[in-house]
Amino acid sequence: MKLALLPWILMLLWTIPGPGLTASAQGSCSLRCGEQDGLCSCHPTCSGLGTCCEDFLNYCLEISPSSGSMMGGKDFVVQHLKWTASTDGVICRFKESIQTLGYVDSSDHVHCISPLLYESGHVPFTISMDNGRSFPHAGTWLAAHPYKVSESEKSQLVNETQWQYYGTSDTGGNLSLTWNTSALPTSAVTIELWGYEETGETLLWELDGEVVLSVPFGHKHPQYRLLHFHPQTRIPSVPEVESGRSEDQHEQELSRRRVRVSADDAPAVAPARSLQSLLREPQGDVLALWTNDHALAWHLGDDFRADSVAWARAQCLDWEALEDQLPNFLTELPDCPCTLAQARADSGRFFTDYGCDIEHGSVCTYHPGAVHCVRSVQASSQTPRAAAPRPWPPTGARLRTALLPVPGMSHWLYDVISFYYCCLWAPECPRYMRRRPSSDCRSHRPPRLASAFGDPHFVTFDGTSFSFSGNGEYVLLETTLSDLRVQGRAQPGKMPNGTQARGTGLTAVAVQEDDSDVVEVRLAGRSQGLEVLLNQRVLSFTEQNWMDLKGMFLSVASQDKVSIMLSSGAGLEVGVQGPFLSVGILLPEKFLTHTRGLLGTLNDKPEDDFTLRSGQVLPRNASTQQVFEFGADWAVSNTSSLFTYDSWLLVSQFVNQPKHDPNFRPLFPDETTLSPSQEEDVARLCEGDRFCVLDVISTGDPSVGNTTRIAHQLHQHRLKSLQPVVSCGWLSPPANGHKEGLKYLEGAVVRFGCNNGYSLAGPDSSTCQADGKWSTPTPECQPGRSYTVLLSIIFGGLAIVALIGGPSICCCIARKEEQHGACGPRSPETGERT
Repeated sequence: MKLALLPWILMLLWTIPGPGLTASAQGSCSLRCGEQDGLCSCHPTCSGLGTCCEDFLNYCLEISPSSGSMMGGKDFVVQHLKWTASTDGVICRFKESIQTLGYVDSSDHVHCISPLLYESGHVPFTISMDNGRSFPHAGTWLAAHPYKVSESEKSQLVNETQWQYYGTSDTGGNLSLTWNTSALPTSAVTIELWGYEETGETLLWELDGEVVLSVPFGHKHPQYRLLHFHPQTRIPSVPEVESGRSEDQHEQELSRRRVRVSADDAPAVAPARSLQSLLREPQGDVLALWTNDHALAWHLGDDFRADSVAWARAQCLDWEALEDQLPNFLTELPDCPCTLAQARADSGRFFTDYGCDIEHGSVCTYHPGAVHCVRSVQASSQTPRAAAPRPWPPTGARLRTALLPVPGMSHWLYDVISFYYCCLWAPECPRYMRRRPSSDCRSHRPPRLASAFGDPHFVTFDGTSFSFSGNGEYVLLETTLSDLRVQGRAQPGKMPNGTQARGTGLTAVAVQEDDSDVVEVRLAGRSQGLEVLLNQRVLSFTEQNWMDLKGMFLSVASQDKVSIMLSSGAGLEVGVQGPFLSVGILLPEKFLTHTRGLLGTLNDKPEDDFTLRSGQVLPRNASTQQVFEFGADWAVSNTSSLFTYDSWLLVSQFVNQPKHDPNFRPLFPDETTLSPSQEEDVARLCEGDRFCVLDVISTGDPSVGNTTRIAHQLHQHRLKSLQPVVSCGWLSPPANGHKEGLKYLEGAVVRFGCNNGYSLAGPDSSTCQADGKWSTPTPECQPGRSYTVLLSIIFGGLAIVALIGGPSICCCIARKEEQHGACGPRSPETGERT
């Protein structure tokens, strides 16, 4: 062993703070997962370093599957856990407070059933093998938002439109429910309805469950179960169902927004329960599948069936009265981007709506006329402090309390169900739209963009471009507005003959903001794919490609691209470009004058982008040697590093050596020389891109130069997409009239007309001008003869169509924890505007 490794070993074993342990305890990972101190390590990095305790995998658990819906009901097996074969039982505890009964299968594998967790993200859990006397085994479960889990893990409502309108005029018949039997292997199920409300000044909330049917099946096990029933009256007994079908099943009177299909015949999971016991108290920790949220019109009472419009109008008016008592949240929300290009480029504050994604050929069923939709990452901090109107009584309640509303459910409670009341079930949509108006883009301010790619080359927020081929770990960005830190690791590339090149490139990027999680994206060895680490543990994206983390969202759209969205509105995109990484960083305007590091000072003054840690500013025309010294000045330290050192090679290179390698000498641009023929080839390849030229020379590989050129072009294209545009904002139609035209950007023309019996007083059109103002205001429609005929306009749809901000995108705004649409009426399924 090299002597240079001894300081790191000593630090690993003795200097990292941790609770005092006895000599015997230091040899075990019992109750020590995540710790590095002691005679052996229980930290995630120990596998790569070969320093793990012998019982590491027995106490620091690996599970499969590792994720499921936050609504619970997923069975997962614990890998490597040694069952003691005692008579004691298994108890699984989540978040130190939610306990469920685990079980051991016939192969002595330990299982847990995920419970209702009411939150998304990584949730810690522990396991007891002695009936709850101790919980020494620890792991992490990823609770995903219900819309983020795969369709095979859900129960599907066949013809959701029929479910949502059942009981209104002209909608009846059988309802159908189906599910994949591989996800719920059982010969008997219980069908339950679960609903949600928020109550009281302290924001208590409750999730109620009520049993509808208890259904036994025959011995056949098709791939899918299909259950039919006809809602009419409450049924007191258990029906007979064969081959997964029923034609005359009945309803109860309670309406809820989500259906659960749970196993009712798995003694290893939970004791078999009768229908009557379930009617008293549905269980929250059984193997189950859930449907998506939806409004169960079919389960409302006789007053709804007698006059659904009157019933819904009353609920709409109650919601309207409640809204007038709640804080105004609209001023806190970011304005929508003006164009499709802006929407797609502003990935720090907006992310693609999974129901309308241009990349996946979405037909945008619930957003007519749209080709792409985005949702806001940020949400309003204004949370209601009063109970929402509730037209149904609770039964079989299982109360839970929390300090914050439940993600997704609060959105449905305050934003989506009201859309049903006012717009779908009653002609009161103008009331809804006044309180959920479409956001125009007049105040939208695109974020600022900075990038690093290639050898590496940097383009700062203020547009300064330079090259810095350092070998080490450096501060790409630090901010004082929030404690946002972005760090990059650069390492030398290889020449075609295998020797070390005189150029470097980014191989890892790490980020943290305030006390958020730490995310690192790095090249994964020989595969040159991406590897993502969360708090020094490698993540798997085989099950989920979207994760809600502490202080950020993480999205992996493909194997070579990772997006990180921070709570401040800042965003990062890290991708593979040839043999190295490229990174783009987006900052909202509020970060002006609050940044420093290799990506410069964001203040619209390029002349101070070369600012050293001391505050000294190098001239904008600094020599390449001065720029190299500027880059070296921003090397990180061991104490400030966000990177993971889980191999002895990384320890040797970046822990035991200076963070900036003083012995590495790059190829400076003024040292490059080419023969005439080489110059011609490079000129043809690089098309005048000086970064491309430098990379071809420093690596000897034209393909590296080509990827650098492409990366530079992508930066320039994205920068162009983020340029501000002029918008005049929404222009209302005249009273007793209409308008034609849904575009409100500079040069757009809107034309006006009047209904029959009215005539136009004023100009019949208005043009959006370069100063952001309409050339003329909305004219009036005065009583009298009309010279225009209104065609194909349906009464009641006029206000909705007029409020649509534009057909090209569906920008989405957010209330509280969940995001929703903002360029048209919300869809029945997702609650987003169309």
